[in-house]
Amino acid sequence: MRRTMPMRRTVFFVLGGLLLGGIIHIATVVMVPYFATDDASTLMRQFGRADVFHVLPPAEAGAEPLANLDPKMLYAVCRFSLNDGPVRITASLPEDFWSVAIFDRRGRNVFSVNDRSAERSALDLAVLTPVQMAQLRQDPPAALETAIVVELPLDSAFALIRVFVADASLLPGAKANLETADCSGTL
Repeated sequence: MRRTMPMRRTVFFVLGGLLLGGIIHIATVVMVPYFATDDASTLMRQFGRADVFHVLPPAEAGAEPLANLDPKMLYAVCRFSLNDGPVRITASLPEDFWSVAIFDRRGRNVFSVNDRSAERSALDLAVLTPVQMAQLRQDPPAALETAIVVELPLDSAFALIRVFVADASLLPGAKANLETADCSGTL
């Protein structure tokens, strides 16, 4: 009987250690995104200052500016903050496929629209926080009648515009369109 008591105690300590190790492992995995210093917004800083669209170099195998970019698309990215007020994103885009997506700091897509769902070739998008939207409803500016208004509970984000380039001869025109894109406009 005396031999079974130390055996039980050993099994108890091993199971307790495994349980504690599992809890620590799960807590560490869950907390890593909160303590990571290089989030998606930080990664976008490499392309230039905020409130300006930066056209990314064309994606080529082994030399992609960001991971998983489609080589048939041309991209432009703009970081912005909603702390100073709403942001208006405008661009005159080609008739071929285009899309714009808004991402939070961690790189999660929180809004997207393309040329087919917007039913237009010109992009006019206003991004606001819920508080800014409540203030805007009291006295809406006439300039927003044709804009797509998006309410997002974010302090800062980035926009990514994608333009389909079917042929290399269309690349200069698509690049010129993206270079005229603006994300500094306020309402």
